[in-house]
Amino acid sequence: MDAILPVLLFVLIAAAVSVGLIILPMLVAPRRRGAVKEMPYESGMDPIHDTRRRFDVRFHLVAITFLVFDVELLFLYPWAVASRSAAGIDAAVAEGAIASRELAFFGGLVFILLVVVGFAYDWRKGVFRWR
Repeated sequence: MDAILPVLLFVLIAAAVSVGLIILPMLVAPRRRGAVKEMPYESGMDPIHDTRRRFDVRFHLVAITFLVFDVELLFLYPWAVASRSAAGIDAAVAEGAIASRELAFFGGLVFILLVVVGFAYDWRKGVFRWR
């Protein structure tokens, strides 16, 4: 119980701070809305278009593609670090998490192949073509 007490205290303090940071602006913020308040900030200039105008789908496709590849490469980083040090792989083998170094290596290659196939699919669909 002594070992878990600091962790429990940390979680409780983090939860209290999070809830406080969400609720405090609701209590302190002014409630009035107006035309100036609704106006978007564009480098100090008056806005050119309506603030609720639609964006082209291409922007969303590029943003989603970026997020997918960013998350995939984020998962690739621990694999690269673990495979670089033999101690990381040997410790995982000793624990029974993976069968061998080759399995980890080919698993990473399959993951990289999926990233490349996803990029090729997006390229083929014309996500990166601006017409």
